[in-house]
Amino acid sequence: MNKSISATLDPPQIQLPTIILQGSDFSGKNLPINHKRTCQCGPTHINCMTAKEWLKSQLGVWQFYYEGRDIRDKTLHPATFPISLAKKIIDLFTHQGELVLDPFVGSGTTLIASNDLNRNCVGFDLQAKYIELCGTRLAKDPNMFNETKQIAVQDDARNIPLYLDRGSVSLIWTSPPYANLLNRKRKNKSRRNRDNGQLNKIEQYSQDPRDLGTLSLEEYSQVMGDIYEGMLPLLRPKGHCVINVPDMWWENERITIHVALIEELRRRGYELRNVIIWDRTNLVNQIGIFGWPSNYITMGVTFEYLLDFWRPPVNQ
Repeated sequence: MNKSISATLDPPQIQLPTIILQGSDFSGKNLPINHKRTCQCGPTHINCMTAKEWLKSQLGVWQFYYEGRDIRDKTLHPATFPISLAKKIIDLFTHQGELVLDPFVGSGTTLIASNDLNRNCVGFDLQAKYIELCGTRLAKDPNMFNETKQIAVQDDARNIPLYLDRGSVSLIWTSPPYANLLNRKRKNKSRRNRDNGQLNKIEQYSQDPRDLGTLSLEEYSQVMGDIYEGMLPLLRPKGHCVINVPDMWWENERITIHVALIEELRRRGYELRNVIIWDRTNLVNQIGIFGWPSNYITMGVTFEYLLDFWRPPVNQ
């Protein structure tokens, strides 16, 4: 177990901040954050869902809608997902009071969803501006009936094991950078004569060499494997790990990010349990005629993958 500042103090005695920037008192230290369930569900239940809610979740294709609290402005963050998506994942794989980990927290959507659902949550990001955005969003939407804590930490995802105890995490959930596939100018090839505000823009988080969004797919898969191998001991046995990724097209070649991640995480000790399709057609305003009439292309803007892994049971 990591050396912990909670060795002499129980978790409730230490007031954790909402954001932790590099160089602050809690930076690089074990966080005394609660992770025990507070519901009254049976010991074998994996969540607090009713049978009716469970049945709806068994469908392998999901749709979600944005709400007023969602961030859609790409100048604030280039790649966000709906709060409703994060809430679905957290509802499905955790109990109230348990701990959720987002290794690439970005704008803080996972933190908002955890706050809504009475789950503890820690999210990490390299960029101070995104950590500060997380703090701003949480401050705007406090849950006064919530006894849990949501924290955004500015640090490299490779350092996450410094902050959390082994076996304390019930769910790892994130939408990570997609290698260097966003690190290029948008050409709008399906709408050559129309500038929709994204033409020639680079939808990238940063040019920090530690940023996974600057890496080739081969380097990206290796580093993602390293990060997730480091987090595996933090995840309790049979705790789930869900990753949201699309495939993309580059120079007329399909880049199968989801296949690369499945293979890499399997090598690192995770077991693939489910592949769910996020059907985004209800969120896409217009779909260009890509490839017509000679090259058939299924566009990643209309669907993405939700890859569901778990940490295998100890006796498996």
